[in-house]
Amino acid sequence: MEKQVRWGMIGCGAVTEVKSGPAYQQTEGFVLQGVTRRDIALAEDYAKRHNVPMVFKTADELIASSEIDAVYIATPPDSHLELALKVAAAGKPCCIEKPLAPTLAQSETILEAFNCKNIPLYVAYYRRSLLRFNKIKSLIDSGEIGQVRHVNWHLSKAASEQDRSGDYNWRTDKAIAPGGYFDDLASHGLDLFGYLFGDYEHVKGLAGNQQNLYNAFDAITACWQHKNGITGSGSWNFGGFSRFDVVTVYGEKGEISFSVFDEQAITVVTDEGETQYNIENPVHIQQHHVENLAAALLNSIEHPSTGNSATHTSWVMEQILQQ
Repeated sequence: MEKQVRWGMIGCGAVTEVKSGPAYQQTEGFVLQGVTRRDIALAEDYAKRHNVPMVFKTADELIASSEIDAVYIATPPDSHLELALKVAAAGKPCCIEKPLAPTLAQSETILEAFNCKNIPLYVAYYRRSLLRFNKIKSLIDSGEIGQVRHVNWHLSKAASEQDRSGDYNWRTDKAIAPGGYFDDLASHGLDLFGYLFGDYEHVKGLAGNQQNLYNAFDAITACWQHKNGITGSGSWNFGGFSRFDVVTVYGEKGEISFSVFDEQAITVVTDEGETQYNIENPVHIQQHHVENLAAALLNSIEHPSTGNSATHTSWVMEQILQQ
């Protein structure tokens, strides 16, 4: 591609305010050229506040515009398939918010559309690019805790006021997110484990609805094995007493503990004692992810989160939720 990529962003919701939108503006070689969303007044407001030069009335206009070189889809998952196929048909590189799609079948359809045209497809599993998680990867790869044997993750949180009120929330609508908050949150960690430990081979899970506050699942457990033999287990409950987010990696010579979502210290315990690493996230948490997009599109450097890796994560999620 040319040495400047003009991005069009479909969707201007909360994730784009601080996490992602500014990262596209602050990355060398990238320009956030235009935006759109279903409520055009809100799109115009976003463009004004973020100094985005163009507002498109529809997603179709943005995708077709000669002023747009690549498209970032930042909408709820149920719209990803339709929008992604239009971007692929237009022949433009695309980055899609996670999860790639609500189902494995839709994820595979999106991936095939881009692969058939040899067009780059990326997914915003940005933890693969964050420095704190790459520090963990370097500790594992360098043998700091010897051969990894097992990984365990427990995530829980109390039901929110919105959950208890019965007000509509697409994140707990099983038509959009079958696993509820599991789809939105657990996908990050499960994708990260694929990055840290390699592809999964066997995955099984159980899911239920313990609270009956919404129609999606709210209690999920799983176990799995990676292709290299490392085993894993996880539990995610969205009706607990308190917030809890801890991952422990068990190795033959030590252990590593960290949080997927909280900016807590990475703790390493071996025979030599305990060591902690405090690594802050960037202000715009997708900054390194977007910088890696620039490296991929402008300098042909492999990006850590692609359509292929995200589709594998979709397979893992579906295996866990199969009843």
